[in-house]
Amino acid sequence: MSTSAARTLSVPRATALYVGALFGPGLLLLPGLAAQQAGPASIIAWVALLGLSAAFAAVFAALGRALPNAAGAAGYTAAGLGRRAAAVTRWWFLAGVVVGAPIVCLIGASYVTAVTGGGPLLRAAVAAGLLLVVLGLALGGVRASALAQLLLVALLIAVVVTAVAGSAPAARAASWTPFAPHGWLSIGRAAATLMLSFVGWEAVAPLTARLRPGQLSRVIGIAFGVTTLLYLALAVATVSCLGRGSDLSVPLADLLQLAVGPAGRVVAAVAALVLTAGAANAYLSGAAEMVRELTAVPSRRGPNELRHPPRFSPRVFLGVVAVTGLILLGLSALRLADIVALVSVPTAMFLCVYLSCLGSAARILPGKIRAVAAAGTLAVLAVLAFSGWPALLAAAVVAAIAAVADRGRLPASGPTLGRAEQRGWARGDDSYRRRQRRGPVRGAAAGPDRARRSGDRAGPAGSRTAARRVRRPASRRGG
Repeated sequence: MSTSAARTLSVPRATALYVGALFGPGLLLLPGLAAQQAGPASIIAWVALLGLSAAFAAVFAALGRALPNAAGAAGYTAAGLGRRAAAVTRWWFLAGVVVGAPIVCLIGASYVTAVTGGGPLLRAAVAAGLLLVVLGLALGGVRASALAQLLLVALLIAVVVTAVAGSAPAARAASWTPFAPHGWLSIGRAAATLMLSFVGWEAVAPLTARLRPGQLSRVIGIAFGVTTLLYLALAVATVSCLGRGSDLSVPLADLLQLAVGPAGRVVAAVAALVLTAGAANAYLSGAAEMVRELTAVPSRRGPNELRHPPRFSPRVFLGVVAVTGLILLGLSALRLADIVALVSVPTAMFLCVYLSCLGSAARILPGKIRAVAAAGTLAVLAVLAFSGWPALLAAAVVAAIAAVADRGRLPASGPTLGRAEQRGWARGDDSYRRRQRRGPVRGAAAGPDRARRSGDRAGPAGSRTAARRVRRPASRRGG
């Protein structure tokens, strides 16, 4: 079998990967938080975010087709906004993982204490133990396979379907009145909370290069339909069956209890532990890989450049996650930070990542998709406005740290476009896109000698000949 054929994805597998990128442990908590914040009106937030999710899907699919060699969200940002914006985007993503991993573990621990009993202290202790286990797996290089991730998603879908279908007889029309008990602005706060459930389209955008022509629209349509149906079903069941005044900290456990009896809470606790461990492992492994790429700074001296040794290692990164996580879990145990405030911080970080990608897409993508990206940028800004000042302050601090850390680094590799190329993309000019796709393939097919010669012509920074000329001792120059 050829390499290209081996890399080609079928429609069912690609759809499963897209769905897997969108579903996560957020479904264990966020529907209940949104219902607490906005009441039945939270359904409006769900519908609005599903519409925004459709825009995300279209834009990231277009970015994946246009920049098949881009390294994820940072690569998409670099193409339209430049290297410094890409560096900030990477730091936002890493900060979202650092803060989000302990919160995901806290969600899973809530389902455990719903069965065993215990207050915030026990919940934080269980979350800390779960976080340390996941960090140990990541430190040892243990990474869940794609098949394992898909099985976890299948488990989550089965649990959600069972909970929604089984609890349907307990639905009450009276639960929908009053519709907006906390005012209409509460819908914006609920949307800011729910946004964490709609992160994932950027993670699967590179898969567009592995689909045959005409398959992408089918894959995205099926994935969007499945996620829309399950999200709305869970949101409606949370409001209809649990109602106002209920403790909505573990909504899926309560719905499963209505569906299958007291054993439902045990099933929910086991599923929550497995899902949170799998999701945290996937995010930490991906973030550690990003850190490894970021620290792989060339150690050679360029003609006019200083040596830049690596500054940060994956082990240090995982240590930062551990320290930050234990601090956040301690604040939760002491009731100094509630779950809504904790969730808002990683949500704001990922919103900023989306803001960068959509802003870049609005500059480089042509035609109607450019207008979709611009509208999505405005929508993300609107959701960010409801994230709260602590979350926005945290995002600003991370951006400032990224700007300082990026100063003095070598230029990042990646498909950064100049102004001429950006104008070409905006006009729909395909010449640069063809060069972007064919250039690396031609270089690889030509062999190492051709690649070396082309590298010598790439300019002073990448010229091996120039580097050798600079490193040659002075006594040997001039014969």
